[in-house]
Amino acid sequence: MPDSRNESTVGYDRRYRLARTDRVDSLNQYYCFENPIFYMPTDLPPLQIGLAGFGNVGAGVFKNLEKNRDLLRERTGRDIVVRKIVVRDLSKSRELALPERIVSTDLDDLINDDEIEIVVELIGGTDRAFELVKAALGKKKVVVTGNKALLAAHGKELFALAEQQQTPIYFEAAVAGGIPIIKTVQESLVGNHIESVTGIINGTCNYILTRMSEAGLGYEEALGEAKDLGYAEADPTLDVNGWDAAHKAIILASLSYGCWLPEDEIYVEGIEKVSGKDTQFADDLGYAVKLLGIIQLHPDSGSIEVRVQPSLISKDHILASVKGVFNAILVTGDVVGETLFYGSGAGQDPTSSAVISDLADAATRVVGGNSRTGFVPHGLYGKPMPVEETVSKYYLRLEVEDRPGVLAQISTLLGENDIGILSMIQPEGNESEGAAPIVLMLHYAPFGVVCDTIERIAALDCVREEPMWMRVEG
Repeated sequence: MPDSRNESTVGYDRRYRLARTDRVDSLNQYYCFENPIFYMPTDLPPLQIGLAGFGNVGAGVFKNLEKNRDLLRERTGRDIVVRKIVVRDLSKSRELALPERIVSTDLDDLINDDEIEIVVELIGGTDRAFELVKAALGKKKVVVTGNKALLAAHGKELFALAEQQQTPIYFEAAVAGGIPIIKTVQESLVGNHIESVTGIINGTCNYILTRMSEAGLGYEEALGEAKDLGYAEADPTLDVNGWDAAHKAIILASLSYGCWLPEDEIYVEGIEKVSGKDTQFADDLGYAVKLLGIIQLHPDSGSIEVRVQPSLISKDHILASVKGVFNAILVTGDVVGETLFYGSGAGQDPTSSAVISDLADAATRVVGGNSRTGFVPHGLYGKPMPVEETVSKYYLRLEVEDRPGVLAQISTLLGENDIGILSMIQPEGNESEGAAPIVLMLHYAPFGVVCDTIERIAALDCVREEPMWMRVEG
């Protein structure tokens, strides 16, 4: 058989034994059927990118692009070169020194440079990032972003513009760091109706809750430890109040169900009220406490349940074994069934890996003409389910007066609202100043009914403190 390969692909045979090689004239590529990798010519000009932001992730992208430059060239057919870096403060101390010859403080330098084909947005926030991404798409520059807050707030508008311009947005790094969940939902599970997504998608909260459970730490102590180790920001508000996870849940829900859900219709609750007592009682009852993002389709009503809450989950469930700063996402499709994705959800290298993966996809698009713009609306669903209508079991901890008749009062209120009690414990050795804790496990009930009932319980004279309650997820 004649050897029809060009010179740029001959070298690959030194490392790969090809079972079959076909030429694709339009791309000048070769495909290895034994080892499925496209081999592209390396005589194309470098792919020039502009990098907005040089913080932890931006520095990681720059560092790892240099580290794996040869590998990326072989797999994409082009050198990927950082042509310009824009930062807000040149004097800021950084772990990796800025390459001064390509640094600027003006975001317009990325937009106005016609040699820059891809803009990588890593500045965070929503206002400046939105203007940058919109301007880049207006100039038909491909966008790569890891900004979940931006996409949760403005995804609908930005993806409409991307479609209009036929210029893609890549955003793998926006959800779960190094876990390739975006590509999975968009590509690998494209033949499935997504029935549900349940995820531990904030590593900071997972670390705090793990330490509270395993080391018996209180919330503030565990949070302080997370800050000392660099797992929590100096201001950890978006992590611990649940909104970091909520932004990711909105993105996953939008990809799964083909529409963008408004932030103000998503129920979000953080972990600030979870105490060491709760993690200990949960452990005694056979549960772990996790901050979970819940996304579930209700086909009968055509509505989508999206919420983020600290929840109890059985120790036998696979998500209960996810500890420390790791993330895990359980996706259920109607064809594939349950699939689990586990890995580092944050950090310089995992997140920069996701950004570089998007850059490689973008490079392949430039060579191969892939026209996917990043989001495909399919309009099957779109109505968020009111959280009051969502149903689950519940954990309820009360600090009550230690006297006869208290449990009867509480049981009466629960019974009047058709909320059953699955089990009840009154842990010994926890009494103080005439008060004692009672822990109730409640049967399936609508969230709104449970809220109203617990509000009435809190008003009883025998209840000493604000009740603490969480969902119990199956």
